[in-house]
Amino acid sequence: MARPQKKRFICCLPQHACFLPQGANTAPEVLLTIDEYETLRLIDLEGSTQEECARQMQVGRTTIQGIYNDARRKVADALVNGKCLRITGGDYQLCDSYERTCGHGCGRRCRKANTPMAVSQQRKEGTNIMKIAVTYDNGEIFQHFGHTEAFKIYEVTDGTVTASTVVDTNGSGHGALAGFLTAYGVDTLICGGIGAGAQNALASMGIRLYGGCSGSADEAVAALLAGTLTYNPDVHCNHHDHEHGEGHTCGDHGCGGHHHEDGGHCCH
Repeated sequence: MARPQKKRFICCLPQHACFLPQGANTAPEVLLTIDEYETLRLIDLEGSTQEECARQMQVGRTTIQGIYNDARRKVADALVNGKCLRITGGDYQLCDSYERTCGHGCGRRCRKANTPMAVSQQRKEGTNIMKIAVTYDNGEIFQHFGHTEAFKIYEVTDGTVTASTVVDTNGSGHGALAGFLTAYGVDTLICGGIGAGAQNALASMGIRLYGGCSGSADEAVAALLAGTLTYNPDVHCNHHDHEHGEGHTCGDHGCGGHHHEDGGHCCH
């Protein structure tokens, strides 16, 4: 029986997962895996040796050498032949600590710019920055948080969407998705159905939840920013039931005290 492949530890996911030649809407794709991306980041950008990279990713040096060589060949193929470079997939494990050193040699240096604490600091410095994630499927809000295969992540500055990207969850399940979102610096989630365990995990990481939503992902984000998003504060994992519950309109991204005549709440 073949030995199972050892997972490669990485300390952050790429903020930008797709690169197209200028002026092109489509192009043949080169797929760079997350672990290949990490070797390029550590060796070519951070200046680590292959031995240091291997220690941080918790695999052998010869393994890193192979991953690194494959990564450089793929990047060269994309640059020279005008192909789309897409970063996705791979056999990796995301470090799960944000309050202490992750234990894999990086000392959290590579994550500081993308953590909720850093986002909070940027807000203190006068810039209102948000990162909103939406469970995503073909333009719509996917209805099962724990089974979502992709998130669309929106970068928002002073109430205006400045960038967005669709990221693959790479098969991450309920327990890992909160950490996945935190690695991208997400502070707000819009979704359909979601279980209590996942809600607790999101809350522990400081991610605001707007569940029980459906329809267009882009329109939901626009509604959230306008203060008109209808959502269900009592959402749970059975997405069929939330359609019969009371809605909740968000005005100021936080709950106020006004009540509708039908018993719902209106946030101000």
